[in-house]
Amino acid sequence: MTGSRLRTSDFDYHLPPEAIAQHPGERGESRLLVLGRTTGERRFAELPDLLDPGDLLVVNDTRVIPARLRARRPTGGRVEILLVEREESASWWCLLRPGRRLPPGAPLAVEGGPSARVEERADGRFRLTFEQPIEPLLKEIGETPLPPYIDRPVEPRDRERYQTVYAARPGAVAAPTAGLHFTPALLAALERRGIRQASLTLHVGPGTFRPVKAENPEEHVLDSERFEIPEATAEAVAATRRNGRRVVAVGTTVVRSLEAVATSDGLVAAGAGRTGLYIRPGYGFRVVDRLITNFHLPRSTLLMLVCAFAGRNRVLDAYRQAVGSGFRFYSYGDAMLVDRMR
Repeated sequence: MTGSRLRTSDFDYHLPPEAIAQHPGERGESRLLVLGRTTGERRFAELPDLLDPGDLLVVNDTRVIPARLRARRPTGGRVEILLVEREESASWWCLLRPGRRLPPGAPLAVEGGPSARVEERADGRFRLTFEQPIEPLLKEIGETPLPPYIDRPVEPRDRERYQTVYAARPGAVAAPTAGLHFTPALLAALERRGIRQASLTLHVGPGTFRPVKAENPEEHVLDSERFEIPEATAEAVAATRRNGRRVVAVGTTVVRSLEAVATSDGLVAAGAGRTGLYIRPGYGFRVVDRLITNFHLPRSTLLMLVCAFAGRNRVLDAYRQAVGSGFRFYSYGDAMLVDRMR
Protein backbone atom coordinates (compact mmCIF):
# COMPACT_ATOMS: atom_id res chain seq x y z
CA MET A 1 0.00 0.00 0.00
CA THR A 2 1.58 3.29 -1.03
CA GLY A 3 1.37 6.52 0.91
CA SER A 4 -0.97 8.10 -1.67
CA ARG A 5 -3.57 5.35 -1.16
CA LEU A 6 -3.60 5.41 2.61
CA ARG A 7 -6.59 6.72 4.51
CA THR A 8 -6.62 8.03 8.04
CA SER A 9 -8.99 5.21 8.97
CA ASP A 10 -6.23 2.75 8.02
CA PHE A 11 -4.52 3.78 11.26
CA ASP A 12 -7.47 3.07 13.52
CA TYR A 13 -7.65 0.42 16.22
CA HIS A 14 -9.91 -0.37 19.15
CA LEU A 15 -8.69 0.75 22.55
CA PRO A 16 -10.79 0.20 25.68
CA PRO A 17 -10.88 3.37 27.81
CA GLU A 18 -9.49 1.48 30.78
CA ALA A 19 -6.26 0.84 28.83
CA ILE A 20 -5.39 4.56 28.90
CA ALA A 21 -2.94 5.10 31.77
CA GLN A 22 -4.27 7.79 34.10
CA HIS A 23 -1.37 7.65 36.56
CA PRO A 24 2.35 7.01 36.10
CA GLY A 25 4.01 3.83 37.25
CA GLU A 26 7.47 3.63 38.75
CA ARG A 27 10.21 4.75 36.37
CA GLY A 28 11.95 1.80 34.75
CA GLU A 29 9.29 -0.69 35.86
CA SER A 30 7.05 -0.46 32.80
CA ARG A 31 6.50 -3.26 30.33
CA LEU A 32 8.30 -3.23 26.99
CA LEU A 33 6.90 -4.77 23.81
CA VAL A 34 9.78 -5.65 21.48
CA LEU A 35 8.88 -5.58 17.79
CA GLY A 36 11.67 -7.02 15.68
CA ARG A 37 11.64 -10.16 13.57
CA THR A 38 9.23 -11.48 16.16
CA THR A 39 7.19 -9.80 18.87
CA GLY A 40 7.94 -10.41 22.52
CA GLU A 41 7.53 -8.85 25.94
CA ARG A 42 10.30 -7.71 28.27
CA ARG A 43 10.71 -5.28 31.15
CA PHE A 44 11.93 -1.78 30.33
CA ALA A 45 14.73 -2.25 32.87
CA GLU A 46 16.12 -4.98 30.59
CA LEU A 47 16.85 -2.45 27.84
CA PRO A 48 20.67 -2.72 28.20
CA ASP A 49 20.42 -6.41 27.24
CA LEU A 50 18.43 -5.51 24.12
CA LEU A 51 20.93 -3.04 22.69
CA ASP A 52 24.48 -3.69 21.52
CA PRO A 53 27.76 -2.10 22.60
CA GLY A 54 28.53 0.74 20.22
CA ASP A 55 24.88 1.59 19.61
CA LEU A 56 23.95 5.26 20.05
CA LEU A 57 20.98 6.23 22.21
CA VAL A 58 19.66 9.69 21.30
CA VAL A 59 17.31 11.46 23.74
CA ASN A 60 15.31 14.69 23.68
CA ASP A 61 16.39 16.87 26.62
CA THR A 62 13.53 19.39 26.39
CA ARG A 63 11.90 20.34 29.68
CA VAL A 64 8.14 20.76 30.12
CA ILE A 65 7.14 24.14 31.49
CA PRO A 66 4.11 24.65 33.80
CA ALA A 67 2.29 26.04 30.80
CA ARG A 68 -1.36 25.95 31.90
CA LEU A 69 -2.71 29.12 33.49
CA ARG A 70 -6.16 30.10 34.76
CA ALA A 71 -7.61 33.52 33.97
CA ARG A 72 -10.83 35.47 34.01
CA ARG A 73 -12.50 37.82 31.56
CA PRO A 74 -13.77 41.23 32.75
CA THR A 75 -17.22 39.61 33.00
CA GLY A 76 -15.86 37.02 35.44
CA GLY A 77 -15.94 34.13 32.99
CA ARG A 78 -13.12 31.60 33.29
CA VAL A 79 -10.51 31.11 30.58
CA GLU A 80 -7.79 28.48 30.42
CA ILE A 81 -4.50 29.60 28.88
CA LEU A 82 -2.00 27.14 27.45
CA LEU A 83 1.31 28.81 26.70
CA VAL A 84 2.72 27.43 23.45
CA GLU A 85 5.71 29.49 22.39
CA ARG A 86 7.29 32.70 23.58
CA GLU A 87 7.68 35.39 20.94
CA GLU A 88 9.19 38.14 23.08
CA SER A 89 9.92 38.56 26.79
CA ALA A 90 6.28 39.18 27.71
CA SER A 91 4.53 38.01 24.54
CA TRP A 92 3.41 34.41 23.93
CA TRP A 93 1.43 32.47 21.39
CA CYS A 94 -1.21 30.56 23.32
CA LEU A 95 -4.27 28.38 23.09
CA LEU A 96 -7.31 29.74 24.91
CA ARG A 97 -10.35 27.79 26.04
CA PRO A 98 -12.93 29.09 25.46
CA GLY A 99 -11.53 31.63 23.04
CA ARG A 100 -14.13 32.23 20.36
CA ARG A 101 -15.37 35.52 21.82
CA LEU A 102 -12.02 37.04 22.67
CA PRO A 103 -11.25 39.77 20.09
CA PRO A 104 -7.95 41.67 19.86
CA GLY A 105 -7.68 44.06 22.79
CA ALA A 106 -9.61 41.82 25.18
CA PRO A 107 -8.08 41.87 28.68
CA LEU A 108 -7.54 38.80 30.85
CA ALA A 109 -6.76 38.65 34.55
CA VAL A 110 -4.39 35.75 35.23
CA GLU A 111 -5.05 34.08 38.58
CA GLY A 112 -2.10 34.82 40.85
CA GLY A 113 -0.27 36.67 38.11
CA PRO A 114 -0.23 39.74 35.89
CA SER A 115 -2.95 40.89 33.56
CA ALA A 116 -2.74 40.04 29.87
CA ARG A 117 -4.17 41.39 26.62
CA VAL A 118 -5.14 39.58 23.42
CA GLU A 119 -3.07 41.08 20.58
CA GLU A 120 -4.05 38.94 17.60
CA ARG A 121 -5.41 35.59 16.52
CA ALA A 122 -4.00 33.35 13.79
CA ASP A 123 -4.60 29.68 12.91
CA GLY A 124 -6.53 29.06 16.11
CA ARG A 125 -3.83 30.52 18.35
CA PHE A 126 -3.79 33.80 20.24
CA ARG A 127 -0.88 36.11 20.87
CA LEU A 128 -1.03 37.48 24.40
CA THR A 129 1.05 40.24 25.90
CA PHE A 130 1.45 40.00 29.66
CA GLU A 131 1.87 43.01 31.91
CA GLN A 132 5.25 41.57 32.94
CA PRO A 133 7.32 38.54 31.83
CA ILE A 134 5.42 35.43 32.86
CA GLU A 135 8.24 32.86 32.85
CA PRO A 136 9.65 33.71 36.30
CA LEU A 137 6.16 33.20 37.76
CA LEU A 138 5.28 29.89 36.16
CA LYS A 139 6.67 27.73 38.95
CA GLU A 140 4.21 29.39 41.33
CA ILE A 141 1.10 29.93 39.19
CA GLY A 142 1.40 27.47 36.29
CA GLU A 143 0.10 23.91 36.13
CA THR A 144 1.66 20.88 34.47
CA PRO A 145 -0.04 20.62 31.04
CA LEU A 146 -1.17 17.00 31.16
CA PRO A 147 -2.58 15.61 27.89
CA PRO A 148 -6.35 15.81 27.35
CA TYR A 149 -6.81 12.03 27.65
CA ILE A 150 -5.60 12.05 31.27
CA ASP A 151 -9.01 12.63 32.79
CA ARG A 152 -8.22 13.71 36.33
CA PRO A 153 -6.98 16.79 38.19
CA VAL A 154 -3.27 17.53 38.10
CA GLU A 155 -1.46 16.11 41.13
CA PRO A 156 1.69 17.51 42.78
CA ARG A 157 3.80 14.56 41.65
CA ASP A 158 2.92 15.23 38.00
CA ARG A 159 5.30 18.18 37.98
CA GLU A 160 8.24 15.81 38.46
CA ARG A 161 6.82 12.66 36.88
CA TYR A 162 5.71 14.28 33.61
CA GLN A 163 9.37 15.13 33.02
CA THR A 164 12.33 13.03 31.91
CA VAL A 165 15.21 12.64 34.37
CA TYR A 166 17.50 14.29 31.81
CA ALA A 167 15.20 17.25 31.04
CA ALA A 168 17.41 20.33 30.81
CA ARG A 169 16.09 22.94 28.38
CA PRO A 170 12.68 24.49 29.20
CA GLY A 171 10.27 25.06 26.34
CA ALA A 172 7.95 22.07 25.83
CA VAL A 173 4.25 21.93 26.64
CA ALA A 174 4.15 18.15 26.29
CA ALA A 175 6.68 15.60 27.46
CA PRO A 176 8.72 13.42 25.08
CA THR A 177 7.04 10.49 26.77
CA ALA A 178 9.30 7.66 25.61
CA GLY A 179 11.92 9.18 27.88
CA LEU A 180 9.74 9.00 31.00
CA HIS A 181 10.78 5.37 31.54
CA PHE A 182 14.47 6.08 32.11
CA THR A 183 16.12 6.31 35.50
CA PRO A 184 19.65 7.50 36.29
CA ALA A 185 20.53 3.90 37.20
CA LEU A 186 19.28 2.61 33.85
CA LEU A 187 21.21 5.27 31.94
CA ALA A 188 24.33 4.30 33.90
CA ALA A 189 23.75 0.62 33.08
CA LEU A 190 23.48 1.46 29.39
CA GLU A 191 26.75 3.37 29.59
CA ARG A 192 28.49 0.43 31.30
CA ARG A 193 27.20 -1.79 28.52
CA GLY A 194 29.05 0.41 26.01
CA ILE A 195 25.96 2.11 24.59
CA ARG A 196 26.79 5.72 23.80
CA GLN A 197 24.36 8.50 24.62
CA ALA A 198 23.69 11.82 22.93
CA SER A 199 21.00 14.47 23.16
CA LEU A 200 19.11 16.97 21.07
CA THR A 201 16.28 19.35 21.83
CA LEU A 202 12.85 19.52 20.27
CA HIS A 203 10.31 21.61 22.18
CA VAL A 204 7.14 19.56 21.90
CA GLY A 205 4.02 21.60 21.15
CA PRO A 206 0.29 20.88 21.52
CA GLY A 207 0.08 19.86 17.86
CA THR A 208 1.29 16.42 18.92
CA PHE A 209 -2.25 15.81 20.25
CA ARG A 210 -4.13 17.40 17.34
CA PRO A 211 -6.23 14.72 15.63
CA VAL A 212 -6.03 14.07 11.91
CA LYS A 213 -9.55 15.00 10.82
CA ALA A 214 -9.15 14.59 7.05
CA GLU A 215 -9.67 11.10 5.66
CA ASN A 216 -6.74 11.74 3.35
CA PRO A 217 -3.79 12.05 5.79
CA GLU A 218 -1.85 14.08 3.24
CA GLU A 219 -4.26 16.96 3.85
CA HIS A 220 -3.18 17.24 7.49
CA VAL A 221 -0.57 19.87 8.35
CA LEU A 222 1.79 19.19 11.23
CA ASP A 223 2.64 22.16 13.43
CA SER A 224 6.29 23.16 13.25
CA GLU A 225 8.41 22.97 16.40
CA ARG A 226 11.79 24.38 17.41
CA PHE A 227 14.73 22.00 17.54
CA GLU A 228 18.48 22.08 18.05
CA ILE A 229 21.07 19.40 17.31
CA PRO A 230 24.47 19.94 18.96
CA GLU A 231 27.70 19.34 17.09
CA ALA A 232 28.56 16.55 19.56
CA THR A 233 25.39 14.68 18.60
CA ALA A 234 26.07 15.02 14.88
CA GLU A 235 29.58 13.70 15.47
CA ALA A 236 28.24 10.79 17.56
CA VAL A 237 25.88 9.80 14.73
CA ALA A 238 28.79 9.90 12.26
CA ALA A 239 30.96 7.74 14.54
CA THR A 240 28.13 5.24 14.97
CA ARG A 241 27.72 5.00 11.21
CA ARG A 242 31.47 4.50 10.68
CA ASN A 243 31.48 1.67 13.20
CA GLY A 244 28.50 -0.08 11.64
CA ARG A 245 26.36 0.31 14.77
CA ARG A 246 22.78 1.46 15.18
CA VAL A 247 21.18 4.80 16.02
CA VAL A 248 18.41 4.28 18.59
CA ALA A 249 15.92 7.14 18.91
CA VAL A 250 14.12 7.65 22.22
CA GLY A 251 10.79 8.89 20.97
CA THR A 252 9.18 10.17 17.80
CA THR A 253 10.47 13.69 18.49
CA VAL A 254 14.04 12.43 18.18
CA VAL A 255 13.16 10.64 14.94
CA ARG A 256 11.67 13.80 13.44
CA SER A 257 14.60 15.95 14.53
CA LEU A 258 17.28 13.63 13.16
CA GLU A 259 15.46 12.88 9.93
CA ALA A 260 14.73 16.58 9.37
CA VAL A 261 18.46 17.30 9.01
CA ALA A 262 19.56 13.96 7.55
CA THR A 263 21.94 13.78 4.64
CA SER A 264 21.74 11.18 1.89
CA ASP A 265 24.50 9.12 3.52
CA GLY A 266 22.70 8.81 6.87
CA LEU A 267 24.50 11.58 8.73
CA VAL A 268 22.97 14.65 10.37
CA ALA A 269 23.87 18.33 10.30
CA ALA A 270 24.24 20.20 13.56
CA GLY A 271 22.23 23.38 13.98
CA ALA A 272 18.94 24.88 15.09
CA GLY A 273 15.69 25.56 13.31
CA ARG A 274 12.09 24.50 13.02
CA THR A 275 10.63 21.31 11.64
CA GLY A 276 7.15 20.29 10.60
CA LEU A 277 8.38 16.99 9.15
CA TYR A 278 5.34 14.74 8.81
CA ILE A 279 6.41 11.11 8.52
CA ARG A 280 3.94 8.51 7.25
CA PRO A 281 4.24 5.23 5.31
CA GLY A 282 6.31 5.66 2.19
CA TYR A 283 8.93 7.80 3.95
CA GLY A 284 12.54 6.67 3.47
CA PHE A 285 14.39 6.76 6.79
CA ARG A 286 18.04 7.76 6.57
CA VAL A 287 19.32 7.93 10.16
CA VAL A 288 17.29 6.04 12.76
CA ASP A 289 17.60 2.24 13.02
CA ARG A 290 15.62 1.49 16.19
CA LEU A 291 12.91 3.37 18.03
CA ILE A 292 11.81 3.40 21.67
CA THR A 293 8.29 4.79 21.87
CA ASN A 294 5.06 4.67 23.82
CA PHE A 295 1.72 3.49 22.40
CA HIS A 296 -0.03 6.24 20.46
CA LEU A 297 -3.57 7.39 19.74
CA PRO A 298 -5.55 5.85 16.89
CA ARG A 299 -5.51 7.87 13.66
CA SER A 300 -2.65 10.05 14.95
CA THR A 301 0.44 11.36 13.19
CA LEU A 302 2.57 9.61 15.83
CA LEU A 303 1.06 6.23 15.02
CA MET A 304 1.59 6.96 11.32
CA LEU A 305 5.28 7.58 12.01
CA VAL A 306 5.66 4.27 13.84
CA CYS A 307 3.83 2.48 11.02
CA ALA A 308 6.17 4.09 8.49
CA PHE A 309 9.10 2.87 10.56
CA ALA A 310 8.08 -0.74 11.09
CA GLY A 311 5.21 -1.48 8.70
CA ARG A 312 1.55 -0.67 9.24
CA ASN A 313 0.26 -4.22 9.53
CA ARG A 314 3.07 -5.28 11.88
CA VAL A 315 2.55 -2.30 14.14
CA LEU A 316 -1.25 -2.61 14.28
CA ASP A 317 -0.92 -6.35 14.98
CA ALA A 318 1.46 -5.50 17.83
CA TYR A 319 -1.00 -2.91 19.15
CA ARG A 320 -3.79 -5.48 19.15
CA GLN A 321 -1.50 -7.86 21.02
CA ALA A 322 -0.69 -5.12 23.53
CA VAL A 323 -4.38 -4.39 24.12
CA GLY A 324 -5.10 -8.08 24.66
CA SER A 325 -2.16 -8.41 27.06
CA GLY A 326 -3.19 -5.45 29.20
CA PHE A 327 -0.45 -2.99 28.28
CA ARG A 328 -0.98 0.59 29.45
CA PHE A 329 -1.34 3.16 26.67
CA TYR A 330 -0.33 6.77 25.97
CA SER A 331 1.85 9.21 27.91
CA TYR A 332 1.96 7.45 31.28
CA GLY A 333 1.77 3.99 29.72
CA ASP A 334 4.16 1.24 28.67
CA ALA A 335 6.68 1.27 25.82
CA MET A 336 7.81 -0.45 22.63
CA LEU A 337 11.26 -1.12 21.19
CA VAL A 338 10.81 -1.19 17.42
CA ASP A 339 13.24 -2.24 14.70
CA ARG A 340 13.08 -0.39 11.41
CA MET A 341 11.58 -2.38 8.58
CA ARG A 342 14.25 -3.00 5.93
